[in-house]
Amino acid sequence: MNIEKLTENKKEQALIAELLAAGQAHLFADWDAPGIHDDAKTAFLQSLVLINDSYPGGLTGYISNARKLLAAAQTGSNPFDGFVPHHPNTVDLTQFNESYDHYEALGAAHFEKTAVVLVAGGLGERLGYSGIKLDIPVEVTENTTYLAHYAACLRAMEARMATPHPVPLIIMVSEDTRAKTIASLEASRFFGLKKEQIHLLKQEPVPALADNEGHLALEKKYKLVLKPHGHGDVHMLLASSGLAAKLEKQGIGHLVFIQDTNGQVFNALPAALGVSVEQGYDFNSIAVNLLRATVSPAGDVPDAEGFSIFPGNINALVIKMNSYVRILERTQGIIAEFINPKYADATRTSFKSPTRLETMMQDLPGLFGPDEKVGVTIFDRRWSFSANKNNLKDAAAKHAAGGPPESGATAESDFYLAGRMKLAAAGMKIKTAGETLLRNIPFTPGPRVLLCPSFAMTLAEVRQKIKGGSISGEATLLLDGKNITLEKVAVAAGSALVIKAVDGAVVTVKNLTVKNDGFELVRLSDEEQNSSATPEYLRLRGYRIENRAAAVYEFTAPGEYIIQP
Repeated sequence: MNIEKLTENKKEQALIAELLAAGQAHLFADWDAPGIHDDAKTAFLQSLVLINDSYPGGLTGYISNARKLLAAAQTGSNPFDGFVPHHPNTVDLTQFNESYDHYEALGAAHFEKTAVVLVAGGLGERLGYSGIKLDIPVEVTENTTYLAHYAACLRAMEARMATPHPVPLIIMVSEDTRAKTIASLEASRFFGLKKEQIHLLKQEPVPALADNEGHLALEKKYKLVLKPHGHGDVHMLLASSGLAAKLEKQGIGHLVFIQDTNGQVFNALPAALGVSVEQGYDFNSIAVNLLRATVSPAGDVPDAEGFSIFPGNINALVIKMNSYVRILERTQGIIAEFINPKYADATRTSFKSPTRLETMMQDLPGLFGPDEKVGVTIFDRRWSFSANKNNLKDAAAKHAAGGPPESGATAESDFYLAGRMKLAAAGMKIKTAGETLLRNIPFTPGPRVLLCPSFAMTLAEVRQKIKGGSISGEATLLLDGKNITLEKVAVAAGSALVIKAVDGAVVTVKNLTVKNDGFELVRLSDEEQNSSATPEYLRLRGYRIENRAAAVYEFTAPGEYIIQP
């Protein structure tokens, strides 16, 4: 093959030669004569160069790694053969007790030396949402999006610092999500954050593989099949950008990694950070208990309460910065890859569809040495984790099969549950409405409790601001403001109390019984569910919430205010 006829660009010529030597001649076979489809040829070669430059070891390194993993997959070999599972160093914070309060206070104080990494490379197509998942509302009482919620949590933590300053927010985006993430940030004026505290790192896709020989798959002539490489790329990007090393020099002591649709994660982060600080963990994985119904031959047995002795990872991580930077310098952030081909039949000779190499960010401890300390902090599942990743049909099927639905409806239901857990920890009496099914997905309709980050970021704060009282049934309580206190406030079933106060407005609610028509959860009709006129964020959960006659108090000027009968 005459490479010079394919391109005059020397860099492209060198890459073509490498690919031909690596057995990828099919990529350049049957090319049209010069002057025909030249734009497509140019775009194809440019995409090859981009991928080659972005993957450590280049395309030939990718192909070499793929062939090794494909050979192992074809024979069915297990890369973990010979390994013996061990229970990790663990701190159990599933109960709200003195230990929880201790770690939460320690972590909250340490947040001034923390940066947050948000992994957000995916669209919401799987959910039936055409935009980025970060723009989906975590709840539809106020329609707070996930990104707005995370930003509010950062602002709240900043406001509680001895010397307030911006918490760095690193967002890993993809080609699919970058422009829409920027548009969302700019349209909202960065949700009250400073533009310079936000850092975007763009993840590049990798080529899919057509067969066990590692031939790169073509969608059509001059176009590769490209797929995500996995969220493990975040480590490589933090290394190659130099951002991790820069933040360490600026005094950042820990990085916290979170996913794009887990609205509960900030409930657990202060306490998990406190554990990392006190226990000296270089890597701390936030986890939840997993049920084990039977004894497993792999050595996993249920404990006295029926839980697995091995906690379940939720992809929320706390990593010590100086250890992390040393590992990035040594490895360039390249962590173990794996491959999961879907074979067409038992012969394992062909694929149902092209496959690719993948990485997971939680596999970072595989790069740690004996001097690094790895641990786990366990929290109540719905206090710390409730993902929104399945459409209504898939969520209903998962529920029917006995698994968590992980839908927009259940994520919102659990978001309100976490608010009730905070009120109960403060001593308020809670009478929960009975669970119902919304399009065959479980949902607890109330009380719907929204304690905004401005109001409280720790259980200690909630206890300081909530004194007695009660809430029941399908009631709603929304508190947004740092200096709001409730003393013996009762919110009757179906009623709603909303209080919003600017900084400097000190609001005390005393001995108040709230009875009104509140907010109503309205199920979407079949016609509404299937109508493009209904917003996607409502269709992905199957209902809307309407204000009938909620009691709303808004305080827009500093001062002292009392609400009482």
